Amino acid sequence: MNKVILMGRLTRDPEVRYSQGEGSLAIARYTLAVDRRFKRDGDQQTADFISCVSFGKTAEFAEKYYRQGTKVLVTGRIQTGSYTNKDGQKVYTTEVVVEEQEFAESKAAAGESGGFSQAARPEPSQAIGDGFMNIPDGIDEELPFN
Repeated sequence: MNKVILMGRLTRDPEVRYSQGEGSLAIARYTLAVDRRFKRDGDQQTADFISCVSFGKTAEFAEKYYRQGTKVLVTGRIQTGSYTNKDGQKVYTTEVVVEEQEFAESKAAAGESGGFSQAARPEPSQAIGDGFMNIPDGIDEELPFN
């Protein structure tokens, strides 16, 4: 089985090209910065930079909506290949061929991290120190649990 699931941020806007011929096909390439789950003692948070390629409608979606810094969730498969560069050296490639993709955060959340426009935050007086909002008094009877 060859299945990959990634969540990360685009390092730059997708690069989109169209194939030649009658039924031209959109081909989008982008790189995701995927944070590593664990870090070594004393090290900064590290990320892996993973090349992704999408085709057709998926590529057109990426071209229209994805921008640098957008956090996305991608599923696909790993594909390896090789080519000979102009210096005659063999170069090996590894990339994720995207089968499905979606936004991994809302525009409001992205705004707080720099991806989209800034959204209004709830007033601090509405939240308790643990990050949860207060439940108004007298609403206990309406809740489906006790």
